Order: sequence, then C-alpha cells, then structure tokens
Amino acid sequence: MQYRTLGDGDRALEVSTLCLGTMHLGTRTDERTSFAILDRFLEAGGTFLDTANNYNAWGAGHGRDSEDLVGRWLADRGVRGHVRVATKLGAAKKDPALPLSNTPPTNFQGLGADVVAREAHESLRHLGVDRIDVLYGHVDDRETPLAETVGAFGKLQAEGVVGLSGISNVALWRVVEAREEALRQGVPPYAVVQQQLTYAYPTPEVDRHSWASPELLDYAASTGVPGRPSLAVVAYSPLLQGAYVRADKPLFGGYDHPTTHARVRVLHEVAAELGATPNQVALAWLLGGAVPVVPVVGAGSVEQLDEILGAADLVLEPEVRARLDAV
Repeated sequence: MQYRTLGDGDRALEVSTLCLGTMHLGTRTDERTSFAILDRFLEAGGTFLDTANNYNAWGAGHGRDSEDLVGRWLADRGVRGHVRVATKLGAAKKDPALPLSNTPPTNFQGLGADVVAREAHESLRHLGVDRIDVLYGHVDDRETPLAETVGAFGKLQAEGVVGLSGISNVALWRVVEAREEALRQGVPPYAVVQQQLTYAYPTPEVDRHSWASPELLDYAASTGVPGRPSLAVVAYSPLLQGAYVRADKPLFGGYDHPTTHARVRVLHEVAAELGATPNQVALAWLLGGAVPVVPVVGAGSVEQLDEILGAADLVLEPEVRARLDAV
C-alpha cells in the first residue's frame, strides 16, 4: 500500500492511496462480511474509510447504517486512532416522509449552518469518535449563502470536531469561491474535493458538475504552495460499478458511448498483457496520473477487495499509459 498526505501544516493527514468506500456495509453487505472486508483492508495497510450520513437510505437502511457499522468495527478492533474516517452531510432527507431525490424537486437537507453543526455531531455519535478526520458537504447547496456554509465548517474545525473539510458534487468555480471565502473568514479552506472520476469519460453536459474535469485536476495541481493551500481530489465510482468487467452492468450517467467502448477494449487488452485485471489497470491509471487522485473503492466480499488491492502497487510504464491515454 502507498500513502499520501491530505491538507497542510498541523491539520495534515496521512492516508492510504486507496480509500475504502463503505456505502453498502451493514445493509446490502451483512455485518460479518463487512467486518471481514474492513479487517482485510486494514491488514493490507489501508487506513482511509469513506462513509456518509445517508448510506444506505435508498436501500434497506435508515441512512446511517454505514456510519453505525464503521463505528462498531472501530470500537471492536480498537483502531480508532489508526484509521482515518471521512463522512458526508447535506444529502440526507430533508423531509423523512418523501423519497431521497437528486433531481428537482430534491429532498436534501442542504448545507445551512444549523444542518452542518447538527449532522456533524450526529456523525460523531454514530461513528463513536470525538473527531471526524474529513467532513464533506455531500452535494453543493446553492440556496444557502456560501459564506454561511464555509463559516459552519470553519467553526467545526476550530472546535476540534473536524480535521479537514471538503466538498463533493460541485462545480469548479464553487470550489474556488468557497476556498477564497474561507481565506477571507480566516478559516481553513476545503482541503479535499470528491468527484466522480474513472478511466472512461462521460459525454459533456452543461450541468454535469459531479465529474472531476481536467480543469479541476489542473487547479488541484496548482495548490500546495505559499498562499494556495493544498487541495486533494478523491474519486468516487472509479470502476463504474463493475461495468469494466461485467457485461450485465450498464454504463450509466453518460458513459455509454463509442469512446468508452473503445477504452474498455484497450483496458482489457492491456490487462491481459500485464497479467492484471481491467479493474486493477483502471485504478493504477488513476493512481499514477500526472495529478494523482485517491480512488474510493467498494467491495462486497473479501475476494473483490483482494482484486482491488492488487492495484495499490501496480505501476504502468510510460508507454502503457500513453497507449491507454491515446484512445
């Protein structure tokens, strides 16, 4: 396992370059299997977990099932001080009687100061910790003044409740504005942004703000210098929910187009030549890019996790990367 640093100065965190997503742990994946997956990740050197306050509200859960399971595992294994945990708030149900929806009319709690404070403290309780290492706004909230949201995250950091703040599913200009607002307020700016990113590219759409665009990666690469605090990019859905290796998995969210099909073919060719799997090559492509990202990987079994872990130390030679990039 490799490691990298998120954040700057006394707030800096060292995390594994693979982050284990726990969305389905405790619901779709039973507790015994979930604990085995977490144990194997830890054994392999994994130190970074990702959850949220609404996992898995749209499935068989109440919304904090993942946080609860992670909390039980941290306590049972006695590793609260060894593992870094990221969670999210703002996209849980505003009205519990209505379905959770990410299309208008949405039913998100939003990122008002009261929601940020209340939900962060609830996450502390469910996780059984006294500090959240990384706290994300799950979905950008344009109905709340940016200064209010930024101030609310800054207050939690000043209180020691949160280490690093972050934002997810957001337009680049909003990230930049929020970071500038944080500097104006004298609070730590967002240090992490979590967006969708994988080897394939989605079709361009005006309102597609959840994708880690080349512009975002370029902006992140410019940070970490005096006057510009570092910004790390974390990538969710890096394996397209299994679509690289399973014909029964549809290419969702604008990924079903000729370039993706061509990329998948080359991905399989390269994987066969390297004696790796397409999933491992896709993750290695993300890990070894000009702007390295931290993939959030999910697994429903220890066997699936072992395949993913094989990408941690897989290095793609320049000619292999050039071949993948050329498609």
